[in-house]
Formats: sequence, C-alpha cells, structure tokens
Amino acid sequence: MARINGPVWKVARRLEFSVLETGEELKRRQSAPGQHGANRRSKLSNYGQQLREKQRIRFMYGVNERQFYNTFLKASHMKGVTGHNFLFLLESRLDNVVYRMGLGRTRRAARQLVNHGHILVNGRKVDIPSYIVAPGSTIEVKETSRNMPAIADALQATLNLAGYVTFDKEAKKGVYVRLPERNELNTDVNEALVVEYYNR
Repeated sequence: MARINGPVWKVARRLEFSVLETGEELKRRQSAPGQHGANRRSKLSNYGQQLREKQRIRFMYGVNERQFYNTFLKASHMKGVTGHNFLFLLESRLDNVVYRMGLGRTRRAARQLVNHGHILVNGRKVDIPSYIVAPGSTIEVKETSRNMPAIADALQATLNLAGYVTFDKEAKKGVYVRLPERNELNTDVNEALVVEYYNR
C-alpha cells in the first residue's frame, strides 16, 4: 500500500503551510528546514506557485501522486467547477470523513482506523481509505472497537464538527449529511492553481 511517510512538520515548513490545519507546525519556526532554510526564500514562477499549491493540498489530505491525479481526472469530468469538485471528492474520502467526525486526531490516525477494519459504512466493514462516501451514508465504529483508547482520546479532543457531518459520541455513529460547501473548507488553499497545473 502506497502512503506518505516522513516528518510532517518539515513538509509544512517547506511548503509554508499547515498540513495538519492546526498551525502548530509553524509556531516555533517558520523557515524552511535545513541549515540554510532561512535564506532559501526566492520568488516563485507561475509553475512554482502551481506546484507548491498542488503539494500543499496533496500533503494535507495525505494522498499519493497517482491517487491525487486520478481524483483530479474524475473531478474534471463532473459538472460544475472543477476545482471545487476536486476538493469535494477529497473531502468525501472515507479516511477524511472519519477524521471530520473526530474519530482520529489527524488524517493519518483516521486512515489507520480504516485500514485496520474498525470502521463500518452503512453496516458493512470498509478498510479502503480512498473509498468515496456518498452523502447520506452512515459511518460507525465497529462494536468490538468502540472502547479503543485512541478513539476516546480523539473524541475528547474534538471541539466542534464540520457542518456537513453529524456524530453521536455515545453511539460512536455519524452521518455524512451532504457535500461540503467551498466556504466550509480550508480557505488557505487555492485549488484553481492545481487546475492550472494539470491543464498546462
């Protein structure tokens, strides 16, 4: 199984962007990693800006290059704005929906729950993180996994949910109510640059 490994904080500093969407990675030091990181800043070309934006979104969702491109191709064949459809498809991935419901403190943690078979979609076990969840689907933790400390810790740390999911902490069960709206997603990313990158 292909996956993105490595230090998240270094990636965040290199991309000048909070991959975890918390801002924690950039609080202590904002310069790029490495001995000469503080002196490495230079004006990016149009291509450089497009590439950096692609990498920001790709690392934020923890998707490898092939999955990312295939998702873009799927979005480009849908009706509507390609960039918005692209983000909506990424948000509809099972690992991301599990993360949005607060079952994992990070997307990596949520992906691990899915991979290990702890999550049910409409009553059936699904262990594929890239599975696209349809609006209206019910997501729940498998009964034998409901007392896992990692899940309890994540739920305790969750302060508020995204507006397009509901979740019952007692029953460990939630619903992916609808597709998100663009203003409900990260406003620091510019998906139009990704569209330009792949259409160049």
